[in-house]
Amino acid sequence: MNVGIAFAKPAGQVWMKLEVPDGSTVLDVIKHSGILKQFPEIDLDINKVGIFGQITKLDKVVAEGSRIEIYRPITADPELLESQN
Repeated sequence: MNVGIAFAKPAGQVWMKLEVPDGSTVLDVIKHSGILKQFPEIDLDINKVGIFGQITKLDKVVAEGSRIEIYRPITADPELLESQN
């Protein structure tokens, strides 16, 4: 089945399409993509993951056409930023 994977860095976004076996989990897709080797700063114990903007678990089975997203930790407090404006 065809899926996509995305990871956004401050300098830009990485987007890959790939084919994975039916029944693959989010973790299977991440490993199959090679993105962990390309971006060693990704730590799946810290970085949250999602499918189409919805946080999910690594053991979630993905569907055809899913977009797996790896999120960076928030580095600024949005409430603090809002109070400064």
